[in-house]
Amino acid sequence: MTRVMKRGGVTTITLNRPQQRNALNEDVIRRLADATAEAAADPDCRCLVVKGQGDHFCAGRDIGEADKSMTLSQVMEYDQLWADVIGSIRTMGAPSVAVVRGFAVAGGFTLSMSCDFVLAERSARFGALEMKGGFPAAVNTAVLSHLVGPRQSLELLLSAGTFTAEQLNDMGLINRLATNEDELAALEKEFVEDLKALDPLAVKLTKETHRAVRRASMEEALITAKQLNSLLMTSGKIDEAADRYAKDKAERRRR
Repeated sequence: MTRVMKRGGVTTITLNRPQQRNALNEDVIRRLADATAEAAADPDCRCLVVKGQGDHFCAGRDIGEADKSMTLSQVMEYDQLWADVIGSIRTMGAPSVAVVRGFAVAGGFTLSMSCDFVLAERSARFGALEMKGGFPAAVNTAVLSHLVGPRQSLELLLSAGTFTAEQLNDMGLINRLATNEDELAALEKEFVEDLKALDPLAVKLTKETHRAVRRASMEEALITAKQLNSLLMTSGKIDEAADRYAKDKAERRRR
């Protein structure tokens, strides 16, 4: 139901229930929790890609498989697994990329927005559809409130409808748009290759700083940035960068 492939420093997690629009059941969420935790702990993972098999990214929780007889402790365990998935993606050192076709709604919306970057077909649709069934978009609220302003996040949450990829792109929630499946695949390859080529320590520290300064004042953010720069200047990174620059310059002269 969930495929994990590791190749060339890239871990790709593919939700594989195309007949159910890759809806989330307990087995899928358990596998997602394991796969995202493993990717977060893997020093060889330079980029995480999350996508859905077939025409859709993810339609959220599989209501058809929901068990009304679940006890409170079982429900809490299920919800903790889902929170673990989102937490692993949000805090991992490597960058994460959601590649979206078709529907990314309810839990699928949360999963896509939890990634650092989102690439989507223009025909993709996003939304907190769980609100239609009377379920508060709890985890979606936690994620979206950190990505856009309060008015935009509330509109996304309380409309209980779908939004186009173009609309989310205008809100700054999508990084790149593609016209069709082939264009999206080419865009994914180029985007991921660029991320994979970056120094993993620099990426990790930049992500950590990005999370920290979003919760800080400008003055505190500048102090954090200054301290990070000082640390890196004494780590040998500046010498490595100078060597690379000299080699690139020499190579250009030889051409």
